[in-house]
Amino acid sequence: MFNDYDYYLNTRKHLFHIVDPSPWPVLMGLGAFLLVTSLAFYMHNNAFGFYFLIINLLFLLKISFFWLKDICTEATFYGYHTIVVKKGLKMGFLLFIASEAMLFLGFFWAFLHSSLSPSIELGCYWPPKGINIIYVFDYPLLNTIILIVSGFSVTWAHRSMSLGSTSGVIDSLLITIILGIIFIALQTYEYYEADFNISDSVYSSSFFMLTGLHGLHVIIGVIFLSVCLLRVILNHFTVNHYLGLIFAIWYWHFVDVVWICLFFIVYVWGSW
Repeated sequence: MFNDYDYYLNTRKHLFHIVDPSPWPVLMGLGAFLLVTSLAFYMHNNAFGFYFLIINLLFLLKISFFWLKDICTEATFYGYHTIVVKKGLKMGFLLFIASEAMLFLGFFWAFLHSSLSPSIELGCYWPPKGINIIYVFDYPLLNTIILIVSGFSVTWAHRSMSLGSTSGVIDSLLITIILGIIFIALQTYEYYEADFNISDSVYSSSFFMLTGLHGLHVIIGVIFLSVCLLRVILNHFTVNHYLGLIFAIWYWHFVDVVWICLFFIVYVWGSW
């Protein structure tokens, strides 16, 4: 494992990482296209839509695994992530989070537009007639508490890593991952108990798009943190080199902030 950058200074004479040719970006783009296509087939009740969707999900997960494996190898064993490279990676990840925030902003905008000025098609009433909204102080409040606690535990992981406490990082990441799994389970049960579906009205469409998109981000965050937990156990991180864990922590805090906004806008505001 590299703790300095002599490799670059002695061989390439610069601190930048020139990425080797890789098939993963092209395959990832192909996988994303096939995933959307298979999802459209599945939603239109195609006979093979479900199997097509599962195959494409497995394909996308496989490509993600090998691509991340290459990145971890470059960072941990080849020493390619120099100070300059890490600055670029941080900027890229912040821009990625900003793009995700804009995605959620679009759906929040749709929800607020319909709630602040219900159209005549909705009976000029919000929520629309016939929609039995989910009680805000039931599963939504419990999930909010769970994610807030997970935000503290993941911050504990960051602090432990900066102090070099491997046991503290492992314990805190385990707590965060378990809380994330509980959140996903409660969200799934909430969907099961809901009296409306995505096609009932603009309220239900916005509700399921926002909560479902956020739930997908929670699943990705749990996977992200699980990978970091494995890397901590394998001693891939040091006090001065744990960029992957930092990204996972940033991502989880983003998930927390989005859920707080979602709780107050969709559940609290939407129930008035």
